[in-house]
Amino acid sequence: MTATLPTKTRTYRNHMLDSERWLQIERRPDDIIIATPYKCGTTWMQTIVMHLIFQDLKPRQVDEVSRWVDAAPIPIKDLRAVLDAQTHRRVLKSHLPMNGFYYRAEDKMIVVGRDPRDVFMSFWNHYAGYTDVAYAKHNDWPGRPGAPLPPCPDTIRELWSMWISRGWFDWESEGYPFWSNLHHVQTWWRHRDLPNILLVHYNDLLADLNGGIARIAHFLNINCSDEMRAAITEKTTFASMKRDAADVAADPDGMFAGGAKQFINKGTNGRWRSVLTADDLAAYDRTAARELSPDCRAWLEAIDSRAICI
Repeated sequence: MTATLPTKTRTYRNHMLDSERWLQIERRPDDIIIATPYKCGTTWMQTIVMHLIFQDLKPRQVDEVSRWVDAAPIPIKDLRAVLDAQTHRRVLKSHLPMNGFYYRAEDKMIVVGRDPRDVFMSFWNHYAGYTDVAYAKHNDWPGRPGAPLPPCPDTIRELWSMWISRGWFDWESEGYPFWSNLHHVQTWWRHRDLPNILLVHYNDLLADLNGGIARIAHFLNINCSDEMRAAITEKTTFASMKRDAADVAADPDGMFAGGAKQFINKGTNGRWRSVLTADDLAAYDRTAARELSPDCRAWLEAIDSRAICI
């Protein structure tokens, strides 16, 4: 456990990310930042937090209310205009590892972790569902640094082979062709003792969503009655999120072949067991041993991480 505050040591810029955009927005002392690796329940957490802030069950488009600050293709002036106009407590999204983030002690930051093998299964569904519109959005914007996002491989095991053994950035060794997953979590794990960082495990939300929401509300200093928390719990079960996908994460531009319901897919774990071979899992073991400390790996792979002290 670290006794020092986080410092930014890396700059993340590629077809999707730009860590320097955080310097171009006006930050507020009560900002909430959801800083997850991709496909770890980001939209789920954003929805939970928005219901807690507004204390209602009104459906809201996540991308309209909780903006992704480091999303490189979105014009910064448009992002600033939306954020400056928000009068409620803001929920900002980031996919940056801690070593690429401009840390502030006054922020409240929530990091969601998930078994990397389950992350990959969700990632395959996400990436394989990209349409030409999605590739154009990520690649055809002014000033895009580096190579374009390549087409998704035809088979899931071909994607696994590159995802688990190759990084997009020089200092990463997994996550290609997006950015790291294991390394991302490890950078935040090192600072889990800081009082303004909350680590939440995806499995714990599946196992006890009401208790998870209570923990999140306490961390954010939000008073929420038992009745409202129960209503938010029902509204944000994964079945409800899937049912209401178009209300939460509409796909008006047609980025996904299956629309919003492809973006919010299954929410289940363990599907990798019938897909990944012994060689695939050996590759995972090598990468996990290299990128994760033993305690972080144990937490990520736990079926119920609440038994593990963090």
